[in-house]
Amino acid sequence: MAQRLFSLAYLTADTCTVPQAIDLAAALGYAYVGLRLMPNAPGAPQQMLIGNDVILRETQARMRDTGVGVFDLEIIRIGESFEPASYRSLWDAGAALGARAVLVAADDTDPGRLAHNYARLCECLRPYGISANLEFMPWTAVKDCRGAMQVIAQAGQPSNAGLLVDALHFGRSTTTLADIASIPRQWLHYAQICDATAGLNFSDEELIHTARAERALPGEGSIDLKGLFATLPQDLPISVEVVNHAQARALGALAWARLCLEKTKQVLASAGV
Repeated sequence: MAQRLFSLAYLTADTCTVPQAIDLAAALGYAYVGLRLMPNAPGAPQQMLIGNDVILRETQARMRDTGVGVFDLEIIRIGESFEPASYRSLWDAGAALGARAVLVAADDTDPGRLAHNYARLCECLRPYGISANLEFMPWTAVKDCRGAMQVIAQAGQPSNAGLLVDALHFGRSTTTLADIASIPRQWLHYAQICDATAGLNFSDEELIHTARAERALPGEGSIDLKGLFATLPQDLPISVEVVNHAQARALGALAWARLCLEKTKQVLASAGV
């Protein structure tokens, strides 16, 4: 079996600058980092790099020195008035960093327009060698795995289309293991791991709070992580996305990121993957 590759997600180390995230990943054995270079909501936190050549050059130097790569960038949101060109600075940064993927969230409830704009985004990203990974989240316009598959199919199945499976949203949506097994392999570029209490009875506010501030370490919730990662391709890179502000602040960034990776490896080992 090929060695599993792990990426340190932005939310796991959200107090780190981009160069600090590279160094942290290198110290702990992560092969990649994920970066949030654009906020997920107006005024929300992000890592500074776009438009700052000093930070870009420092990041590139740290990448060369450590061998740590940039896997994915956040975040592109497709709303009703979506215009791909407004995100050009994000994928220009991605090209400069050798990023492989961009995370995409769907806010447009018009299925036809959403699919059309997703196809436009894929077309813009294709020359950069970057995949557009549509993440289903139960409080957004694409609530489950089947909904994400429908968008990609309706968009014409672009060659750089991607479907991002986050364990949290798998455990809190109607998505089944059969749904996961039905995802075409070429749409899977990476997956995200964390844990939480599974179920369908959470309000949107509760879903968002957990997702952004209070996830559980892998193996410490009730999501079927073993089933999920036994069903996903076993060579799929895994983004370790375990945001828990209270625990991370108590331990510090290094110890927290180490613990997240250790718990992830324990869950995968217990699942035989």
